[in-house]
Amino acid sequence: MGRRGGRRPRPRDRHRPLDRPRERHRNRERDRREMTDPEVDGVDEALALVGPPARKPERHRATPWAEARSVAARLGTARSAPTRRVPLDQALGGVLAQPLAALTDLPSFDTSAMDGWAVAGPGPWRVGEGGSVLAGHARTAPLPDGEAVRIATGARVPPGATAVIRSEHSRTDSGGQLHAQRDVTHGQDIRPRGQECRSGDHLLPAATPVTPAVLGLAAAAGYDELHIVERPRVEVLVLGDELLTSGLPHDGLIRDALGPMLAPWLRALGADVTVTRRIGDDADALYTAVSGTRADVVITTGGTAAGPVDHVHPVLHKAGAELLVDGVKVRPGHPMLLARLTPASYLVGLPGNPLAAVSGLLTLAEPLLRGLAGRRAPQAHRAAVRDAVHGHPHDTRLVPVTSATGLTAAGHTATGHGSTGHPTGRAQGSGASASGAPLVVPLHYNGPAMLRGIAAADGLAVVPPGGARAGDVLEILDLPWAATTERCFT
Repeated sequence: MGRRGGRRPRPRDRHRPLDRPRERHRNRERDRREMTDPEVDGVDEALALVGPPARKPERHRATPWAEARSVAARLGTARSAPTRRVPLDQALGGVLAQPLAALTDLPSFDTSAMDGWAVAGPGPWRVGEGGSVLAGHARTAPLPDGEAVRIATGARVPPGATAVIRSEHSRTDSGGQLHAQRDVTHGQDIRPRGQECRSGDHLLPAATPVTPAVLGLAAAAGYDELHIVERPRVEVLVLGDELLTSGLPHDGLIRDALGPMLAPWLRALGADVTVTRRIGDDADALYTAVSGTRADVVITTGGTAAGPVDHVHPVLHKAGAELLVDGVKVRPGHPMLLARLTPASYLVGLPGNPLAAVSGLLTLAEPLLRGLAGRRAPQAHRAAVRDAVHGHPHDTRLVPVTSATGLTAAGHTATGHGSTGHPTGRAQGSGASASGAPLVVPLHYNGPAMLRGIAAADGLAVVPPGGARAGDVLEILDLPWAATTERCFT
């Protein structure tokens, strides 16, 4: 046969390097074709980090991340939350259903701010022969001009007293006269009645979380019980036949990480978790649990994609539920969903991968439960990322971050590693960026199935499609316990 172009093909040099960019492209395409379940969370994300994924038709339109959060927040505030009155010792962790108004003046009478002497008029003063004025005792006789009487902190100041002199700022002479060793001003060290508030003053607005300090203020202001919003009742349904509740993983079985994590996390969001139930991959059991629930919110883990044992969608269809959010443009956690079971109850379907489930918690469960619990939306926080963060081409990414103030001088996080998983060798100063925004460090262990990063994190950075450069200022989602840690940056 004739040779095209009249030239003999040149044999490939067996030692010639391959065209590596083309080879990598072919390998990626081959790997994509071999993926049999594109809906499994984490697959597309991993591919996105090495190159643009091939376009595939979606079986439904995923909701943009910010829009999904808004939908959940609107549902939470769509109806008035039930309220009740509880004794003070049962109100901790609740939310005020109405403003806290003072039932009395605080303090309710003029009191001494210090241990010392109550005096009347200018000195020196004659020391009275009567006993001391103590806290908790009834009103004493008026103090005549020119006299002094011992008084304890918190005691009612006698009528006629013009000042309190601290014990360490006074002396008595042999003639029984009290002398001040410093200038005495009218009203010094006396807490006047109503100094903190007057009866009827609004002390705190509705929707204030009831903390130990709020309980103390309520007690001081005269309350025996508080009017609080009832916590939304939540049931947790853990799906999957492969989950162990104890021991080491073996024979294809893995430990259930979500069961122990979700209930305390949901309680921190204001929920009353009534039960955590393990159902496995049983569609009938799941339908019975979902259709028979009396909870305000059902949380499921896993089963939200389209695999052979992913039963959440068929069960919701059978139960007549209304899908409100069916997939979210966020990584990890893309297959999360939100459905209305009845006019007053909802289901949040979380992906089965642990960090993807956290993403679902903060995207859908947190804004929904916040509204149902009567809590105010938290103030938005923003911080600059110290290092560049890879992004998904089309979706938002949620990446665990820690405050730069939580690093040692060598740049280590609390777990001993920087964002690359190795010591960074960078010294950190005040934890502020060049722009003045707080500085955070992206954590390395941020795959959909990983919890190591979130366990060391102060929050999750909201990374826009395409990623973020070092120094970019991003929205930060707080974790419920972050305000109690030394590394909190908000």
